[in-house]
Amino acid sequence: MTQYAVLLPGDESVWETATPEQRTAVYGRHEEFARALAERGHKITGGAELTHSRTAKHVRRDGAGSPVITDGPYAESVEQLSGFYLVESDDLDDLLEVCALLADGDGAVEVRAVVDHGEGAP
Repeated sequence: MTQYAVLLPGDESVWETATPEQRTAVYGRHEEFARALAERGHKITGGAELTHSRTAKHVRRDGAGSPVITDGPYAESVEQLSGFYLVESDDLDDLLEVCALLADGDGAVEVRAVVDHGEGAP
């Protein structure tokens, strides 16, 4: 079975200004997504909703090798990663079809296989 990361980019300003009804509808789509995955033989093994990107810390090293930590997201973009699922599946095509439940309007969902280094790999 292959493990996939289902990445959920989004415009955080839309979420911040959403009404309670709009937020309930979004959470409802996630419940429908989880239910459809289970019914079709896929298994959620992890995932989380992420805090706003303004709470992110960006870590890099300067020319001398010392860590430099800055506030905010790494990339300046309208969309930021808002959450993710880890899903085990033997059927990528079907998984992609179920992921369409989370694609809203112009939004998209990114699905990528997780690298499997095998048992005992570093």
